Amino acid sequence: MSALSIFFAALFYLATAIFVVGLALKIRQYAVTPAPLKIALTPAPLTATGVGFRLTREVVFFESLFRSSKWTWAFGWMFHAALLLVVLRHVRYFQEPVWLPIAMVQPFGTYAGFAMVAGLAGLWARRFLVDRVRYISTPSDHLMLALLIAIGLTGLAMRFVAHTDIVAVKVFMLGLMRLSVQPLPADPVLLVHLSLVALLMIIFPISKLLHAPGLFFSPTRTMTDNPREARHLATWAAALDK
Repeated sequence: MSALSIFFAALFYLATAIFVVGLALKIRQYAVTPAPLKIALTPAPLTATGVGFRLTREVVFFESLFRSSKWTWAFGWMFHAALLLVVLRHVRYFQEPVWLPIAMVQPFGTYAGFAMVAGLAGLWARRFLVDRVRYISTPSDHLMLALLIAIGLTGLAMRFVAHTDIVAVKVFMLGLMRLSVQPLPADPVLLVHLSLVALLMIIFPISKLLHAPGLFFSPTRTMTDNPREARHLATWAAALDK
């Protein structure tokens, strides 16, 4: 077994551990953070069912972003929809046999990579061209977009420019899942792509990308607008009333 294969196996085990543990800790932090006030963003639903529909529209259609900025919504929704297809396409590397829905999404996932990079490019351009967005943009914002674009471009490069042995890559990934390290192709573009993906997994729990799970814990989105009908009492405040 080559040192290269062992190194990348160790890297992905480490990245996966950091990703899973870090994400779990952040979600726990979100869950236990008290919300002492009823701060539902109005007009807001009056029932839990309404909140569920609201969150669904937010997750699937980016409803609030659409109302705020049509151009940002277009690029943001393009990126996220394409990212979903790309991720689903990559699931085949972890399955044997490949499920039928994953097999069916393969042609769409291939070209979704272009849409993903285009959406990211539009979001990055916004941080340069829109004054108020440029003012609040930090180096980490630019570096995160650059990282995502680099992942997309190296993935497209392997598909259309510098082909790699995807069968060997799948064997390597399946081996990681079975705790059996297999040889990894030494193609430069592949190694850069995998390194960038591992880097993304490592920094994800401490990045702004946490808006993904954070949306489900946002009081302005998850609260019902019923302050007159029911008293909102945070857990820590209820303990003081005893």
